Amino acid sequence: EAVVAQQEHVAVVEVFGPIISGAPASSEQIVPSLQTAFAEDYARAIVLDINSPGGSPVQAGIIYDELDRLKALYPNKKVYAVITDIGASGAYYIAAAADYIYADKASMVGSIGVIGSSFGFTELMDKVGVERRSYTAGDNKDFLDPFQAEKPDQKAAFENMLERVHQQFVTAVKTGRGERLDDNPKLFSGAIWDGEEAAKLGLIDGLGSIYSVTREEIGIIDLEVYQPSKTPLQKLLDEVGAQASVHWQSWLQTPRMQ
Repeated sequence: EAVVAQQEHVAVVEVFGPIISGAPASSEQIVPSLQTAFAEDYARAIVLDINSPGGSPVQAGIIYDELDRLKALYPNKKVYAVITDIGASGAYYIAAAADYIYADKASMVGSIGVIGSSFGFTELMDKVGVERRSYTAGDNKDFLDPFQAEKPDQKAAFENMLERVHQQFVTAVKTGRGERLDDNPKLFSGAIWDGEEAAKLGLIDGLGSIYSVTREEIGIIDLEVYQPSKTPLQKLLDEVGAQASVHWQSWLQTPRMQ
């Protein structure tokens, strides 16, 4: 664990970049930082410093649930989510667990939706004379195989799964934001708004930066970033793993909040 200042401060936990396993913005990295920050007596409040387009609903859900647990365990420590350039989709999922959310007037906020995508290569294969040979045990082992014609039953099953994940996202946002949310029918459509509009819709509590929020809302200007300590080799491996994970997840049609 990182060494923290032995004086009153605001604990900052960064949520930067795509939210995927093995990346800096993953549950493996963020959850230990949150646990340390909540347990630290000198940390008077927690700030989630968010600049992320989203990512894995699993990773976002794990972080959201851990925030809920820690807030119940340390009820006197408030959590502030501060969005800089973008806090969308899975990043907003995480922010919804905070007691208060702030963003810049030009920040991109929202995108409460889920997407899964793939490609189809069957016509291209016919043109170049390539034959696909697939051998499986199990009717759905070739689920959404891009080298075969799309199967209606598999398409319907995948869309149903996306809808269930979307409802989990919606429930998390409603639980976190409560009556602050507007009843705009587009709120959970996947639409994205700037900070000014997000404030009107109740997606955020106000406009501000990490500096104005800590100064005016918390009353403490000393900031300490909490993150697990790593060797140079670990940092290099994490970076390589994160890049590989991005390509691998896109290939497997993994549902993404982005």
